[in-house]
Amino acid sequence: MRILFVGNSFTSNNNLPKLLTGLAAERGIEIDHKVISAGGASLRQHLNAGKALDAIATGGYDVVVLQEQSTLPIKSPARFRDSARDFAKAITAAGSRTAFYMTWARSNAPQTQQALTDAYSGAASELGGTLIPVGMVWERFLATYDEPVLHESDNSHPTLAGSYLGACVFLIALLNEDPVGITAPVKGLDPETAALVQQAAWDICTQLSES
Repeated sequence: MRILFVGNSFTSNNNLPKLLTGLAAERGIEIDHKVISAGGASLRQHLNAGKALDAIATGGYDVVVLQEQSTLPIKSPARFRDSARDFAKAITAAGSRTAFYMTWARSNAPQTQQALTDAYSGAASELGGTLIPVGMVWERFLATYDEPVLHESDNSHPTLAGSYLGACVFLIALLNEDPVGITAPVKGLDPETAALVQQAAWDICTQLSES
């Protein structure tokens, strides 16, 4: 599967695409991925820069994953939706599928998750995209578990465990595969923590699909 990721540090930190590639390989799925990322970038900035649109048009990707700047869907959901529409039009024209990487609330503002959830869910529903509900899974994980910590000390960016949880959600929501029992080592993450995160991701995604 060829996947293009368009986003910022919430995608590139801890190399989320590589974590997903490692998980998928254990389920017999080979992923060839490209990342177009810029620190703090919004989808509109990516549109204006042109690099992402060129890659979409010429790259032959199966899926294009869109990740908006972390607080923009809270502050300006209409701007996010406009950018999502413009990207989805280009993605559809290229014969690819659109996926939305829902991000999470900052640890000091958990109440903002609902706005993120509404914005990403609404865009996916309107545009026929696949919703990857990482933020919703983080929210339920944080309500259940004290460890591992998901946010870095800046209250915003993901720890390695946070990115690994995100990768597990990608495996489930995008590839329809179960991460539970995957033993491929991840440098910096002990096997017990990895196993806990895998099980939690599966359980929470199952709960979300049933609700």
